[in-house]
Amino acid sequence: MRALIVRELLPDFAGVEIADAPTPAPGPGQALVRVRAASVNFPDLLMTRGAYQFKPPLPFTPGLDLSGEVAALGEGASGLAVGDAVVGGARLGGFAEYAVLDTAALSPKPDRLSFAEAAAYPAAYLTAYVALVRRARLQAGEWVLVHGAAGGVGLAAVDLAKALGARVIAASASDDKLAVIQREYAPDAVVNVTGGFREQVKALTGGRGADVIYDPVGGDVFDESVRCIAFDGRLLVVGFTSGRIPTVSVNMPLIKGFSVMGVRAGEYGRQFPDRGRENARAVAELAGSGRIHPRVHAELPLARWRDAFDLLADRQVIGKAVIRPDL
Repeated sequence: MRALIVRELLPDFAGVEIADAPTPAPGPGQALVRVRAASVNFPDLLMTRGAYQFKPPLPFTPGLDLSGEVAALGEGASGLAVGDAVVGGARLGGFAEYAVLDTAALSPKPDRLSFAEAAAYPAAYLTAYVALVRRARLQAGEWVLVHGAAGGVGLAAVDLAKALGARVIAASASDDKLAVIQREYAPDAVVNVTGGFREQVKALTGGRGADVIYDPVGGDVFDESVRCIAFDGRLLVVGFTSGRIPTVSVNMPLIKGFSVMGVRAGEYGRQFPDRGRENARAVAELAGSGRIHPRVHAELPLARWRDAFDLLADRQVIGKAVIRPDL
């Protein structure tokens, strides 16, 4: 099979190439999936240079989320049949023509979603679900400020928060991206963060501030978020796409009575396996019922993996870029 392989941890994806690799065989409780689509996530990019907390041994094939068809089953694998259309993922393996996954990590592909759309939702919406439901315990009617709203995890948070009945402020540094989000996802407000956003958020929330702030950006965005969060608010730390890991003086959460909460959806599931399975089922049910709407920005063949990676690295994506090994 053809696969994207990271052979060296180098900047600018210099250690990455497409090469022939043996088609893996499923072990006990596993399925071999013919990959029809795999979405690109920031951890995939970070792993190519060893900048992510999970550091697999070299060589490896990145790719967290995928959809496809079951091609073979290992001994004792149950709940699936050869030919089933499935969606799921693991930490590695998606950017290849075939991938092996535990059957527990797979679920039926929602009929209403294309393979590309199905590959676009698992990690992003699971992150949003763990953040908003498990960590922040979001209530209907609360104000949610979503930073990086055009990115995969940001747009998932906008979409999910709306589905949960929250009042949503989508924030980005691009008016063009905000126009697309407004048109397709109908948040209650949009805010361009260029030049600051504190006063806009205060005005939109009647002076109270946002009850929940979802921040995959970090840096200056986090710093200013501390200034426009409501008393008893929850500031969700999702990532640092700005490149700077911020700090907060603890007198601020003391005076303003807010909590800073870290969000690692995968680790949450590993620490609490039963809740992790519940989370995955809940997200799959939301996708199957049409209550959430994963957005595919671009579909590219495996040969154009670099274009897909660059779209994400250059902040051009609204939603997800998807690699299609079958093209």
